[in-house]
Amino acid sequence: MIERQIKLNETEDVQEFVKEAAKCSFDIDYNRIIIDAKSLLGILSMDLTRELTVRCYGESQRFNAVMDKFAIA
Repeated sequence: MIERQIKLNETEDVQEFVKEAAKCSFDIDYNRIIIDAKSLLGILSMDLTRELTVRCYGESQRFNAVMDKFAIA
């Protein structure tokens, strides 16, 4: 399992993140409440003013690049 801290500031960020997450064959969850990262409505229902914890139960170089883009430094 890979765990990262990210921040999605704009609706476009959420759309990009979900689009890439949907291409992954493994599960990806958010925060303590399990929300499917492949669900646009699920992610938009989160408080996007806070940092988010993403847990990936697999690995994809392409998705890692997306997480890098939104990672908290």
